Amino acid sequence: MTRLLLVRHGQSTWNADGRWQGQADPPLSDLGRQQAFHAAQRVGSVDVIVASDLERARDTALIISEAIGVGPAVVDQGLRDRDAGEWSGLTRAEIEEAWPGYLEERRRPPGWEPDSSVLARLHAVLARIDAEYQGADVLVVTHGGVVYALEEEHDVEWARLANLGARAVTMDGGRITLGDRIALVDHDEMTIPNQI
Repeated sequence: MTRLLLVRHGQSTWNADGRWQGQADPPLSDLGRQQAFHAAQRVGSVDVIVASDLERARDTALIISEAIGVGPAVVDQGLRDRDAGEWSGLTRAEIEEAWPGYLEERRRPPGWEPDSSVLARLHAVLARIDAEYQGADVLVVTHGGVVYALEEEHDVEWARLANLGARAVTMDGGRITLGDRIALVDHDEMTIPNQI
């Protein structure tokens, strides 16, 4: 059995601005770097780190990798966030203005990547990880949209996943089982000096 922890990256500059990212590639904010460093103290023992190729996830993985001495992180494009289509770079207010009612009704624009596509990418990555690192403890740094799609597939009710929030997952003979959600950062305990 392979044990994975799917972790949402640290805060990006667009997260700080309230902008939808999708596959856009804004960097981590200073807070996001601090979150990653703080999360490293709670990750525990892992054998390998795999990350999305988008900068915010890749850099989160790099910070954790350096802090815990495991690496280098393996980068996999299949872990990218869902393509947000026409909403990439927009705030909720801008989306509401251009697509009135869409957010409330959970409707999406034409260029939005469907769950089926996100899940096809994710299942392929998880199968590769399971084949290559069978029986390992694997930290997977990815994106909220990827975790949401997996949770939806397993009939988990939607709830916001904070930066450095995570979902435990096990792989056993190709079968995916979801474990608990875990918070790797408690913002009330953020005491890391602004030096990262």
